Amino acid sequence: MTDLWVTRTGTRRYTGQSSRGAEVLIGSADDEGVFTPGELMKIALAACAGLSTDFTLSRRLGDDYDATIRVSGEADRENEVYPRLEEVLEVDLSELDPAAAERLLTVVERAVDKYCTVGRTLKAGTEVNLTIVPD
Repeated sequence: MTDLWVTRTGTRRYTGQSSRGAEVLIGSADDEGVFTPGELMKIALAACAGLSTDFTLSRRLGDDYDATIRVSGEADRENEVYPRLEEVLEVDLSELDPAAAERLLTVVERAVDKYCTVGRTLKAGTEVNLTIVPD
């Protein structure tokens, strides 16, 4: 299992890290060059959909197919939640006839519903526990 952590690097600035050597800069929406935690959650959702559909799309469209998954959703600041997130998968299906494109989209939707752990977790809700360990 990959270890994940964030380390404070300044006022409202953190660096997220993994034991596999990945890093991401995290901060406030006012700061340039960082992601907010909410943005990271949205990106994780979009990336999960992409990874969940990659095999199916590459099998039908070829390994070099292009895809962009846009994700959006405004925060409800009164309750500090994102009540709705929208994903849009942009992929060129013009090489397929309409019936084949429709079948592929059905398979793609099923793949996301079955394999996207982030989306499934957000839809189901999850228990989150915080433990504070004083130094």
